[in-house]
Amino acid sequence: MADASFWSRPARVFVRGLALSKSNEPAVSGGFTQVRTTKSKGFTLIELLVVCAIIVVITTLVLIDNNKFGGDVKLENFAYDVALSVRQTQIYGIAVERFGSNNFSTGYGMHFSLSSPTQYLLFADEDGTGIYDAQANPSELVPGGLYTIDQGFAITSLCVIPVIGGSSCTPVTEIDILYVRPEPDAYISAGTGSNAPVSCIKQQGAACNYEAQITLSSPKGGTRTVVVDITGQISVEAASTLADGSQCTLNTQCQSGVCGNGLCQPGL
Repeated sequence: MADASFWSRPARVFVRGLALSKSNEPAVSGGFTQVRTTKSKGFTLIELLVVCAIIVVITTLVLIDNNKFGGDVKLENFAYDVALSVRQTQIYGIAVERFGSNNFSTGYGMHFSLSSPTQYLLFADEDGTGIYDAQANPSELVPGGLYTIDQGFAITSLCVIPVIGGSSCTPVTEIDILYVRPEPDAYISAGTGSNAPVSCIKQQGAACNYEAQITLSSPKGGTRTVVVDITGQISVEAASTLADGSQCTLNTQCQSGVCGNGLCQPGL
């Protein structure tokens, strides 16, 4: 008589020596049921937190770098806008550009002042002094010649180099750059305080400066310098810092970052 337990066992199919249970039923061996479990693969909470942290750090670095790059580009564009304005003044000065109703012989100039760090202007030197006269009547301001600086950018420093080959740039509070036809050369007048500016055309014994430097800054502290020399050349340069003992008006001009009593002081 056949063993009853034989008929109660699940049928098994043998394929090349491997026993397979029928219909995915759990295999029975020696009276014990063998349950096969499959381990599911996924992310643990710690792994997810680490990945999120890495993404946040990379995103932050990219955004910071992008903001810095964008600020540098805007500052560079602003500096070139100022340089192009000076070039436009030069073109007005050496060309036959009418001012008023019938004045074709006047020179044209660009006026910068630290008292108005967010403005600079194009003027016609109708009285022949070589400097901008805010009290002149009629006004020397060229129509549309008042340039306004916005978005936190500003003129933060003005200085002049008096002679060719000079290495020290003397801080001033006002600069007038004048062009008179037919020469493209610049007449650079400058001054400080009540003596600003001193006309190098009309004043006895006053010599025109060799070079003018207009330093511009961004809200993030970046700087660029527009350089205009007496030969008519105009360029945009990265602002250089000054050694201790040099004349200064701002902390950012000094290598040490400290400007006191008009001179760069040793850092702490």
